[in-house]
Amino acid sequence: MLTHPRKPVCLSLMSFDMPLWSVTETSAAVYQKDTEQFHILLTEPSLHHHTPSRSSTTVAATQRSPRLIWLEVSPYRVIMTMQGDGDSSYRHFWEEGVYGLSRYWLQNFEPHHGRQFRLRNFTRRLEFTQDTLPKSLRIEYELWANRLHLGRYVLSLDVHL
Repeated sequence: MLTHPRKPVCLSLMSFDMPLWSVTETSAAVYQKDTEQFHILLTEPSLHHHTPSRSSTTVAATQRSPRLIWLEVSPYRVIMTMQGDGDSSYRHFWEEGVYGLSRYWLQNFEPHHGRQFRLRNFTRRLEFTQDTLPKSLRIEYELWANRLHLGRYVLSLDVHL
């Protein structure tokens, strides 16, 4: 597997239906499996989790460990796995025109430790552009819990060469 030096990337998630928008700018290692298949490994910068302290006027900030995000990318399908923050992990499978799975694992979830749940996603559109290395990825999908529609989303990844 050919490894390329770390490249700056921008990973964003946006909802069409809710006021949800998240952007992460970091660097990623790009591993080339063959001419159309890549693994992209990025570390999301550490997040600060704010929790109210006993005093109503102060908020304590605790730093969480960085999260690792691993994307297995081809023009036909994408698998995205996140792990490492100690509270949750997830894995999404997207393929255009197909119902895929989105699995979530919640650690320290009472009363059962290590609880997981699954949702379905329907991939409306998957666009992947590349030269010799990936340039961009855009996935438009819907999220479903049984027959309950949980919204439409866009996941974008831009690799700056």
